[in-house]
Amino acid sequence: MSTLICGSIAFDSIMVFQGRFKEHILPDKVHILNVAFLVPQLRREYGGTAGNIAYSLKLLGGEPLPMATVGVDAAAYLERFKTLGIDRRYLREIEDAYTAQAFITTDLDDNQITAFHPGAMSHAQLNEVPDDGSVKLGIVAPDGRDGMLAHAEQFAARGIPFIFDPGQGLPMFDAAELRRFLHLASYAVFNDYEAQLVVEKTGSSIANLARSVAALIVTRGGEGSDIHLDGRVLHIPAARTARIVDPTGCGDAYRAGLLYGLANAMDWESTGRLGAVLGALKIEHAGAQNHRFSRDGIAERFRESFGYLPW
Repeated sequence: MSTLICGSIAFDSIMVFQGRFKEHILPDKVHILNVAFLVPQLRREYGGTAGNIAYSLKLLGGEPLPMATVGVDAAAYLERFKTLGIDRRYLREIEDAYTAQAFITTDLDDNQITAFHPGAMSHAQLNEVPDDGSVKLGIVAPDGRDGMLAHAEQFAARGIPFIFDPGQGLPMFDAAELRRFLHLASYAVFNDYEAQLVVEKTGSSIANLARSVAALIVTRGGEGSDIHLDGRVLHIPAARTARIVDPTGCGDAYRAGLLYGLANAMDWESTGRLGAVLGALKIEHAGAQNHRFSRDGIAERFRESFGYLPW
């Protein structure tokens, strides 16, 4: 089943400062802040919500169709998708923009300073959800504000079930817009911080918000996740992990598991657990798209954590 993944394509430039920010940022001088950090370690990673979700879903054997806007510097990313066999038909190049980019500097205490340039992502509304019957499932993941609003409306108008996943884009929307998203969506997913923010913005409890969708998922990192459906809550434990290296992209890997489970009519317990396994596998690797697995390999990891095979 083809799954349309509406979200961002981005490059992540990750730098490590061999010191501590607090030793260079003086609290009484922040009004005249002028600091520079020497960063001998630098790596550039492929990222963005659409790219990350599509990557893991393809490894699972799914049929991802990432839909995003990219800039004039996206050639390497597009070639990577071609090599991976990921369909590029819904990737639109914006001629006078750069691909979205995050510049992340981390110190020895794991504090981060991030600068994000949205670039081509700001033109996401130029893409349109197809109405030719080729797409059976979708997700509205963090992207340009206008694009997220438009794509949710288009999914609903075309009768295509989709997941609402606002992620770091959640602060862009007011209470009425969040309620509209939940009215249109079939499913919703938040991490625990985002869930609390939605509750505060809308004035509704998670239990009440869950009544708007078939299932509402709240992820809780190492504490697992909760799936709210039919007036009850399924707690999904975290999967086993060999080591913790980098949490970047773990949420997107989890969402790839959700999409695979939905596309293949898996029960909710197994769907949530598949997401947990993908998140655990991702956290063992640096970057959002450097983990590798086969479908048989992920099934074995699933069995090791939960005692049975997912398929």
